[in-house]
Amino acid sequence: MTRAIMLQGTGSDVGKTVLVAGLCRLFANRGVRVRPFKPQNMSNNAAVAEDGGEIGRAQWLQSLASRVPSSVHMNPVLLKPQSETGSQIIVQGKVWGQAKGRDYQALKPQLLGAVLESFATMRAGTDLVIVEGAGSPAEINLRRGDIANMGFATRANVPVVLVGDIDRGGVIASLVGTYHILPEEDRRMIRGYLINKFRGDVSLFAEGIEAIGSFTGWHCHGVVPWLKAAVRLPAEDSVVLERLARGSSGALKVAVPVLSRIANFDDLDPLRAEPDVDLVFVRAGERLPADAALVVLPGSKSTIGDLLDLREQGWDRDIAAHVRRGGRVIGICGGYQMLGHMVHDPLGIEGSVTETPGLGLLDIETEMAPEKTLRNSTAVSKEYDVPLSGYEIHLGVTRGRDCERPSAMIDGRPDGAVSPDGRIMGTYLHGLFSSDSYRAKLLASFGLSGERMNYRANVDAALDEVAAELESVLDPAWLDGLVA
Repeated sequence: MTRAIMLQGTGSDVGKTVLVAGLCRLFANRGVRVRPFKPQNMSNNAAVAEDGGEIGRAQWLQSLASRVPSSVHMNPVLLKPQSETGSQIIVQGKVWGQAKGRDYQALKPQLLGAVLESFATMRAGTDLVIVEGAGSPAEINLRRGDIANMGFATRANVPVVLVGDIDRGGVIASLVGTYHILPEEDRRMIRGYLINKFRGDVSLFAEGIEAIGSFTGWHCHGVVPWLKAAVRLPAEDSVVLERLARGSSGALKVAVPVLSRIANFDDLDPLRAEPDVDLVFVRAGERLPADAALVVLPGSKSTIGDLLDLREQGWDRDIAAHVRRGGRVIGICGGYQMLGHMVHDPLGIEGSVTETPGLGLLDIETEMAPEKTLRNSTAVSKEYDVPLSGYEIHLGVTRGRDCERPSAMIDGRPDGAVSPDGRIMGTYLHGLFSSDSYRAKLLASFGLSGERMNYRANVDAALDEVAAELESVLDPAWLDGLVA
């Protein structure tokens, strides 16, 4: 029988995603057939699975760690926030509907069947499934109809290991508090806990482990140090943007406005990893740096909403001044749509605002349409004549005179647009900067020469480093028992 274990956190952003990815790579390196699974994810960072359909980028990374093709069944329910209160609901890779938070709570029981069906699919022909929870099981106000944490674990009979984040403080209270707040049905699913993001001498926490054990009876399966290699892995949640280092000493400054509905911002990770690049994420209330040579407008879950936000922040004026100074702009997906004269949404797909002017930097217009483009793609850069690979996830059709100068040929068809002077470029292709040859040509156009790193090999090496670190600090008997 296929074994399974579920990592649940005492809160959000405790490091579950990286731990699951690291464990998947650890067992894959041992020759174990392992797959990741997350019943419900909330993220605008999505990927196109190899069997078609959308999943969270985290599950795509975890499939890479497992050395298996990605599948929509690895993340059967994906919530993509479109506003402060509502989300698009993706079920087994396809758009299922939309709902506000309160309405979604009533819909969850309808989605349990799809979750359990996908879990059964993941277990077939596999030795071990490593499941990632969402948020915290102690959110008892959301327990009824839960499909993300204990609701799934109890229904699927999957044992749970809690993850506590010691870096944020209060880890003893969070673990002990979780023990006391959970009903007995949920508590008996827990088989121990992990302490994550520890800095310093682990022996200093010995009394903490003893205290947690005395209150809960739970066994500590390991104290995980701050995993330095994790910074080289794609980030899943936009909360990570709040703690990314604001710039570096790189020679080329690239500015990225952090839009309120930013999506697929891991497109920027390859640039952030380049030592010659100073990637600056510009938050609300801040100005775009005047000395930036390049501005990148990233993807958005709501192009019209983010255009309105961009103007409210005054970034439209900053971008116009940047262009007047001779600066360059690249827009990806929703960012590409913003570069045109107008964005139309006659069916109200994104909300009540049915059209808004764009930045007017490209002679194009976009009209939203209900059919979503969703595919993995191979392409060729028209500007640099180098291969590209990535994926497309977008609503809308873009037309206009500047489309006669496409930025790329995707699967043999023209994509994107370029301004007559070549300084403004837009594309629907996510993963543009992951192409080492494209990135090298782009940086060379700004006067940066030299060898460029192999980005995908760097991610793969980081997964191996995380796996090796986990193997050195986790209880070997527990690890062996997961596949015994």
